[in-house]
Amino acid sequence: MNQAEVSKLVSQLRIKAPTRLRKFRNPKGPEERLNKMRKTVTALVKHERIELNFPRAHEARMYAERLISDAIRYGDCHKSTMEMADYWLVEKQLVHKLFKVLAPRYEHYNIACTRLLTAPRPYPGPEDKKAILELRGNPYPSLLPDTTSNKNLIHNILLDEAKKAYRTRKYAEIAAKIVAAEPNLEKPVVAANSDQKAGE
Repeated sequence: MNQAEVSKLVSQLRIKAPTRLRKFRNPKGPEERLNKMRKTVTALVKHERIELNFPRAHEARMYAERLISDAIRYGDCHKSTMEMADYWLVEKQLVHKLFKVLAPRYEHYNIACTRLLTAPRPYPGPEDKKAILELRGNPYPSLLPDTTSNKNLIHNILLDEAKKAYRTRKYAEIAAKIVAAEPNLEKPVVAANSDQKAGE
């Protein structure tokens, strides 16, 4: 079996996974750490946008990506995928959302299903690094600025033409004021020039 066939056996993550394992510590042990991660993945599927500490968000993103990619790949009739969804989603009504809402939404995506953004901090410090983890296509307003060009929309064209007309009118008023002020300035100059010519 060659490398191409092996890669088809496992769902591939569309995000960069860290090469080293994270060394998270929990006072109640590794089981409580996994429970916390399960709650995070459940909250992400339920609310589609959550804010939390950056390391935890980065790790939860990998689990959520794998869960969604397996749901797309195998569907709800696959026993192992259903067991994995049942384990990772604490609220069992979200299993239906995973297979019937999220899997069809991301079926034709060529990029990651999740987006991880660094949140602004109220004060500096490495321990306070926050992140926003969200599912793409969520119903909330975008956190990223809209950089698309929309100058060809009708209201923007009308606004540009109104600005041009306003500037033209203002420039005409300024030119009229300058012309009105020039005869007073030119008369002495003209008189001085005529006196010089007469003296010559």
